[in-house]
Amino acid sequence: MTAHEFNNSLIEMKGNLQRFAMSLTADRDSALDLVQDTYLKAITYKDKFVDYTNLKAWVFTIMKNTFINNYRRNVKENTIIDGTQDLYFLNLPHDKGSISPESSYAEEEIKKAINSLSDDFRIPFKMHIDGFKYHEIAEKLGLKIGTVKSRIFFTRQKLMLKLRDYNA
Repeated sequence: MTAHEFNNSLIEMKGNLQRFAMSLTADRDSALDLVQDTYLKAITYKDKFVDYTNLKAWVFTIMKNTFINNYRRNVKENTIIDGTQDLYFLNLPHDKGSISPESSYAEEEIKKAINSLSDDFRIPFKMHIDGFKYHEIAEKLGLKIGTVKSRIFFTRQKLMLKLRDYNA
């Protein structure tokens, strides 16, 4: 395939590429950027394309992989790395927003429901919501990790039944 034929084929795919990019990004500007990145990579790596194979599939694969790589890069960029002792910044309390009378009432009802549980279920569950890992709870309570996991699971089930009015 000559460079001219290759470029013409790419141009003919523009509409399809834009629709596919929109389905991936759901944002017009991001979709146009993705199409542009795809064109750039397709032209840059034209020598990797094997003649008499499906050019459309090759270009769509480039677009999909570019989208995935960009997504992974954005996730890594937004990850907070806290090098402080005791993870000071990650453990800072976050603003819960304004507290309405309804939300404080709901919080009290949830606490009441948790406190009404037997110790076998309440203690592991409270430890879990306080941030303890399953293995830490198992060590502190002298239980097997499977027992801890099942108790927390069944506690959630019991609470969902008791508090079904709060389920959205």
